[in-house]
Amino acid sequence: MEYVLITGVSTGIGYDLTELLIQKGYFVIGTVRKEADKKRLQASFPDNFTPLMLDVTKGEDFAKALPEVEKIVGDKGLTALINNAGIAIAGPMQHLKIDVLKNQFDVNVIGLVQTTQTFLPLLIGGEKPGRIINIGSVSGRVTLPFVGAYAASKHAVEAISDAMRRELFIHGIKVVLLQPGPAKSEIWNKAIDQKDEYLDTEYRPILKHMEKNIRNTFDKAVPLRRVTETVLKAMTHPNPKARYPISASRWMTILISKLPDKWADKLIIGNVKKYWEKK
Repeated sequence: MEYVLITGVSTGIGYDLTELLIQKGYFVIGTVRKEADKKRLQASFPDNFTPLMLDVTKGEDFAKALPEVEKIVGDKGLTALINNAGIAIAGPMQHLKIDVLKNQFDVNVIGLVQTTQTFLPLLIGGEKPGRIINIGSVSGRVTLPFVGAYAASKHAVEAISDAMRRELFIHGIKVVLLQPGPAKSEIWNKAIDQKDEYLDTEYRPILKHMEKNIRNTFDKAVPLRRVTETVLKAMTHPNPKARYPISASRWMTILISKLPDKWADKLIIGNVKKYWEKK
């Protein structure tokens, strides 16, 4: 039996990945924050699955979680650690509350690092070196208006993944970064709903008109299974890529990220400006 630890398995990518890996014969340890989610997942996955109560923003949770995981995996260690837990904060940087910004980084960046540091001994000390898969985003390459906090956190995940990949080679551990575009996940529905907090600002005309466009984008979003199958590929390929971009508009994202800033600004601002002009 091979053991995989996935953070944030209550919904979205984490849930779908749990289902896929169990089907493929892995034993999944999945982190949840709520007792209700723990019970729901235990019912959904009665075999080869253990829910782990862990909030990646709470340092004290890690001290409790590590011995639980050690007991499950024993000398086998972890085959893979999937750093999936994340949130998306939406809103104009001009009005974003600092405690909200801190929370964005606490979950997506600090939580990822602390998770890796905590469970790294189980990747190093098992029967063979384990693998780390970090779930980033195309927002780590291209920053769009009103998701600056989220994009900043994913830019940080890019740098951290590079550092880990270039440091952990001494232990034989490969570090892979996934860069999914919009996926059919609850994370973005929650982010879209946050726009209401800023409708009393000068950005109201843009936010009011952009929602329909955003929802149309997510209607055409990447299926979760495409993302999770790429995770499986990154886990099992003998020589995985450093990055796996996954997006319906992959080449557009790459093109924008390569454009001179003035050209990229003209393209992105031009798309937003039309909503401002409709006010």
